[in-house]
Amino acid sequence: MSLIECVPNVSEGRRSAVVELAALTLRAVGGVTLLDCSADAAHNRSVYTFVGEPGPIELAVLALFELAVSAIDLRTHRGEHPRIGAVDVVPFVPLQSATMAECVGLAERVGSLVADRFQVPVYLYEEAARTPSRRDLAEIRRGGFEGLAVRMREGFMPDFGPPAPHPTAGASAVGARRPLIAFNVNLDTDRIDVATAVARAVRERGGGLRWVKALGVRLPNRGIVQVSMNLTNYEGTPIDRAFDAVRRETSRYGVDVLESEIVGLAPSAALTEETANAVRLRGRWTEKILENRIASLRTRAP
Repeated sequence: MSLIECVPNVSEGRRSAVVELAALTLRAVGGVTLLDCSADAAHNRSVYTFVGEPGPIELAVLALFELAVSAIDLRTHRGEHPRIGAVDVVPFVPLQSATMAECVGLAERVGSLVADRFQVPVYLYEEAARTPSRRDLAEIRRGGFEGLAVRMREGFMPDFGPPAPHPTAGASAVGARRPLIAFNVNLDTDRIDVATAVARAVRERGGGLRWVKALGVRLPNRGIVQVSMNLTNYEGTPIDRAFDAVRRETSRYGVDVLESEIVGLAPSAALTEETANAVRLRGRWTEKILENRIASLRTRAP
């Protein structure tokens, strides 16, 4: 069995009814198992993690797009996280006997279907990218939804779909990649300039840690700021190394870190009890392990 993980990021984290309806939509697809849903009001974004074979995964993604395109209007959407689409990004990750080539093929097929069915432009990224400049998701999202129409008029054409953004749903990035870890560190301050400077220092593009993408964001509901990171190679740059780098940088400003969090799930090889304690991880660390979620569902199956 080719088991594939899909981790779509949807641009809605405040309207609980929409967040839950999206989860129900995914659960309703036979052959798909929803493992996790993480919604964040400050980011105004929800991350869904589900697994299945290629056919059911494809159906689930299309069902999610149908809901999101009808329920989300980016013209009025506000949030701390960069985005270009109602369904902003759809990565396919090979698990078990699945291959990266299968995930690339799935990304191409789903991308074409999304564009044809919903008139949403689709950009292929990471391993599915057709040109080197499209591998980096941050480059595709540069300028956000607000700047997308101008970029497209200037030649930033999608791999599938119309040459202009969908009026309310924008565009989407669909791709294939290795497992990554969405890892956030909350700082004991409300100074966004500190979070931004720390993010700039620790991310690879700023000369910091390899395989780390980072930005500083506000968490207005808590009166603090956050360094939000994607660790694209957790073996090359582990969670605790990223945390230590953030803590070193924040100390330059006389600021301490409060805690950390993982958005979605992480492979078991990336997270141990010792690591969870060292990085002050919120919640029960075992509940954040991908393999544990899969195993628990199999145990409960009739």
